[in-house]
Amino acid sequence: MPGVLFSLMLLGGLCGLGQAMSREEKSKLRNQVVEMFDHAYQNYMDHAYPADELMPLTCRGRVRGLEPSRGDVDDALGKFSLTLIDTLDTLVLLNKTTEFDVAVRRVLTDVRLDNDIVVSVFETNIRVLGGLLGGHSMAVMLRDGGQHMQWYQDELLHMAKDLGLRLLPAFNTSSGLPYPRVNLKFGVRGPETRTGTETDTCTACAGTMILEFAALSRFTGDPVFEAHARRALDFLWEKRQRHSNLVGTTINIHSGEWVRRDSGVGAGIDSYYEYLLKAYILLGDDLFLQRFNIHYASIMKYISQPPLLLDVHIHKPLLPARTWMDSLLAFFPGLQVLKGDIRPAIETHEMLYQVTKKHNFLPEAFTTDFRVHWAQHPLRPEFAESTYFLYKATGDPYYLEAGRTILDNLNRFARVPCGFAAMKDVRTGSHEDRMDSFFLAEMFKYLFLLFADAEDLTFDVEDYIFTTEAHLLPLSLSTAPHSSSIPSNTTEELDDSNFDWTCPNTRLLFPDPAFPRKLRDPIRSAVDKSCPRPPPYRYVHERGCDQVTVPCSKSISPNRCAVSAVAAEDGVRFMQEMMELSSQQQKEQLPPRAIQIVSHPFFGRVVLTAGPAQFGLDLSKSSTGVRGFATVAEPYSGCSEITNAEYVRGHIALLQRGQCMFAEKARHIQKAGAIGGIVIDDNEGSSSDTAPLFQMAGDGRSTDDIPMPLLFLFHKEGNILLEALKEYREVEVLLSDKARDRGVSPCTFGLDPDPRDCPLRLSLSAGKPLPGSVIEGCEYPFFLLPSASFPLA
Repeated sequence: MPGVLFSLMLLGGLCGLGQAMSREEKSKLRNQVVEMFDHAYQNYMDHAYPADELMPLTCRGRVRGLEPSRGDVDDALGKFSLTLIDTLDTLVLLNKTTEFDVAVRRVLTDVRLDNDIVVSVFETNIRVLGGLLGGHSMAVMLRDGGQHMQWYQDELLHMAKDLGLRLLPAFNTSSGLPYPRVNLKFGVRGPETRTGTETDTCTACAGTMILEFAALSRFTGDPVFEAHARRALDFLWEKRQRHSNLVGTTINIHSGEWVRRDSGVGAGIDSYYEYLLKAYILLGDDLFLQRFNIHYASIMKYISQPPLLLDVHIHKPLLPARTWMDSLLAFFPGLQVLKGDIRPAIETHEMLYQVTKKHNFLPEAFTTDFRVHWAQHPLRPEFAESTYFLYKATGDPYYLEAGRTILDNLNRFARVPCGFAAMKDVRTGSHEDRMDSFFLAEMFKYLFLLFADAEDLTFDVEDYIFTTEAHLLPLSLSTAPHSSSIPSNTTEELDDSNFDWTCPNTRLLFPDPAFPRKLRDPIRSAVDKSCPRPPPYRYVHERGCDQVTVPCSKSISPNRCAVSAVAAEDGVRFMQEMMELSSQQQKEQLPPRAIQIVSHPFFGRVVLTAGPAQFGLDLSKSSTGVRGFATVAEPYSGCSEITNAEYVRGHIALLQRGQCMFAEKARHIQKAGAIGGIVIDDNEGSSSDTAPLFQMAGDGRSTDDIPMPLLFLFHKEGNILLEALKEYREVEVLLSDKARDRGVSPCTFGLDPDPRDCPLRLSLSAGKPLPGSVIEGCEYPFFLLPSASFPLA
């Protein structure tokens, strides 16, 4: 079958010049991946299950409707134990067959799919339907092996079909494109559904159904699912822009008109391209490869500017649509590996790796000069995914070191007592109280496989294709019985004479083993520059081409000159937008600050996003920050003389917002001897997750008399600090411009280590190190146990 050839190219190794990693080192890192997975999974099961997701800062489950709404993000939650289902096949890959057996039984016993709740069709498909199908694939594989899951009678497949039938009403549109949301109990029609009124959906949302729906059809023998997914893909293909062969980001599901005409390979489009290629691999249908190849040629012609991938307008593909990239495009080098186009994959991956090293994580969006555009990082796995695929294709140990960097940063900056917390701001290191299910579904799969040898796996992963959520579907589905009555809706003849049907061996592509390094070195140098200035952007108006220099922080692609009056108008509008952005940036005030809990049992692993004040100590100019024990001021408002000055003196005072000016509060606690202050919002439920931070203003007169720092916390983050004070007698915090090193050693913060208190269970044994990583920085012989866990109390 032609599709299988795509997996064969992964066997072609290319020896890089990097120093080979020993088997012992790879084994150590692989064990570390398993330990990290255990930390995340067990905390979900202990503190969150049966809720959909874990809230790792507050050690509880996220139940939709009980927590403040986060908007569209919450559409992934359907009260169906999302994280458990999303993690099923990860358990098998990590050789946890006993835990898998228990997890499957729990899903069958506890999970309901008929909840009266509106969910995202896209997210439910890739996470829940994909998770059930991946779990079923693993259960069948283990059952057929004769040692495990002998009781299994396709129960997960039956649940998958039930869910598939609940998603089908979303496809009841004239175009065949699905509604973006569906009510699991009532569908999309009728007032009780609370949905079905939407008109727009993203391209990826409509075009990322074929793998799961086709697998469901072929597993069950019911062609209806594959037919609907194919119809949606056919419609998107018909609506592509015929000149550029690109698709937009958002489309009207009824008319087929493009609502957003910007085109890239990141958010909103990403997995549409991924599923065209992978549908060919899984199903063996040449049509999918033909379409992918045509799209890919246009991507490389218009969007790819190695090492950058920049959005363009579908009707004017030489006109840039924005000056920044989003982190979801980090999957693309991995897709290029499957395509067999290794050179641009190496280049883009290296750019992403250098951005990662610059900020510890990939920001949700970053500019073309590699500065932060959106500062969040929800522990996305796409960079790890591409790292794995590039290592498989090249055999270059450089990518093992990239994987080590990912592991180290997760442990240093994201690990908290109850799991791993998303980064609220990569600049400050502050956390967000979320651990998305995809972290367990994808991140640990790719990292484990990166460091695993063939003998470490209980099955041949090359027999499976990864979905966009990294769920495993068997390639044998290509020969499974399926209806021949699923023709394509398009009759267009495609010229594919210029496209290869097999993937080239990378040894033949790169006979020089130094080639990957030669590609990487100039990119590393470019990212290392603090702010490379591009040549001026040129646009045309009535008097010809004039030059306008865009501010460095909003740099754009050079040397693009409009060629028509219409393009010139677009260019002027674009430049006006850039100037507005530049003006806004110049008006930007101080960035957010960090409040880091450094005492037992947190040891710096919990970081809260705080707003600064326009007065007092500028923490960005302090190399050490201000550190002290927190205490609640009396009165709590801080609007009159402090009555518990003996407790406030030498401490960081906690105050409630309201009743008087911020500067007045600062003066009162400063008079009482406080070394700093934290104002907590009095608006119950407020959070930096849903509200923008602001700066606390002065009182209209000189504030030179306030030398100490004052920071602001929203109600949710403030409650985390107040609850810590209730639980523990002494809570020490560090006020700074960004979080300090959060290595697992308590010695990092000058604390006396106690094996009962550490975020990881430690051994004081002076004998041989236990398996795992030696913890640096302590004078005591601490060693990390592979089965490390953290007691909250």
